[in-house]
Amino acid sequence: MVAVQPPPAEPPISILMYHQVGPFASPSSHRAGYCHVRRFAVQMAYLKRLGYAVIPLDDAVAGLFDGAPLPRRAVVLTFDDGYQNFAEHAAPILRRHGFPATVFLVAERIGQAAEWLGDGQVKAALMDAETIRGLSAQGVTFGSHTLTHPRLSRLDAAAQRREIQDSRSRLEDTLGLAVTHFCYPYGDYDERSRDMVADAGYLSGLTCIRGAGNRADNRWEIPRKAISYGDSLAGYVWKLHMKHERKDRVRTHS
Repeated sequence: MVAVQPPPAEPPISILMYHQVGPFASPSSHRAGYCHVRRFAVQMAYLKRLGYAVIPLDDAVAGLFDGAPLPRRAVVLTFDDGYQNFAEHAAPILRRHGFPATVFLVAERIGQAAEWLGDGQVKAALMDAETIRGLSAQGVTFGSHTLTHPRLSRLDAAAQRREIQDSRSRLEDTLGLAVTHFCYPYGDYDERSRDMVADAGYLSGLTCIRGAGNRADNRWEIPRKAISYGDSLAGYVWKLHMKHERKDRVRTHS
């Protein structure tokens, strides 16, 4: 059983959740799965101009749970699923600003298409191993998003364990590096999933619970703030400055 280990209440830390970044038309559904590249560029420029400290996920977890100092306005950038459009559109903007990011990969789907996307969504391409290793060499961090992107709470214990543990070893073989962060597909998990993530040795587990990272009960159930296609700059700023309270009931496609 995971011990409750609340992080410090201040300073609030915004762990932002993105999925696809690119030149998309307005989607009719799953809007949190898309960010137009023009808006993404404006958002990153805002962080730079206003002096936000965009920090690696490692530093955020150390500050929230291990007593390391956190900057006054800390932001973490996370991207779920490992889409090819991250490499094409998001990564160049991040490099221009010198921002770190963490991308969560579906280990058995590398180089394939995101078959879990439904409701008329395009089966978007996922990055291949060569692209992933190239981005890793440039400083992008990669974490596990399971083997196949299932809803973990619907699986039996053995299947959950395989998705959580085997994905880590598969990704470490691909990267030649330790994989220390985990993200729950669809934000769907139960106590078994959470405890298996802890037992597998991950330093963190990221959810789709809305709120500042400080609202976590423990390091394997960390909230994030979802950035959606419809977020104007004003909406983005509001999420950064004001939307800190935890909202457990809101889940999103991930």
